[in-house]
Amino acid sequence: MSYYSRSGNTRAIARAIAAGAREVKGAKVRLKPAKTTTLQDLRWADAIVLGSPTYYGGMAAELKQLIDRSVALHGDLKGKVGAAFTSSGGTASGAETTLLSIIQAVLVHGMIVSGNADGQHYGVAVVGTPDAKHAKLCMERGKQVAELAVKLTGRP
Repeated sequence: MSYYSRSGNTRAIARAIAAGAREVKGAKVRLKPAKTTTLQDLRWADAIVLGSPTYYGGMAAELKQLIDRSVALHGDLKGKVGAAFTSSGGTASGAETTLLSIIQAVLVHGMIVSGNADGQHYGVAVVGTPDAKHAKLCMERGKQVAELAVKLTGRP
């Protein structure tokens, strides 16, 4: 999992998603800021969850730089699970377009994206710091992504 966080809100979301993923038997989780995420980290992962604050309806440049570097892996990430998350300053402030901008990159890599029929369809979006309710949603999303990755790889 890779993220960019300026205020700490996106990092808090990332930690909650990682905690949920760690609940899944067979899941191994690396949680790293985008700046220190390597191409080898992306190659290693069965699922890649990317997160960013919402800036003008899109992802932060720091996460986009990781995605731009990932062009060197084009085709190598095919079939991996991908997911997105964001933090924003308010409702109707571009969170969904931020999630979709991250998902676009995931799809270009040929990755598999699982939506959520129960809500937060495109990925987790939290206004500000996650409260207990949103931390639970983050953990559930992390668990969902990890379960899918384990299922697709066939590893226990």
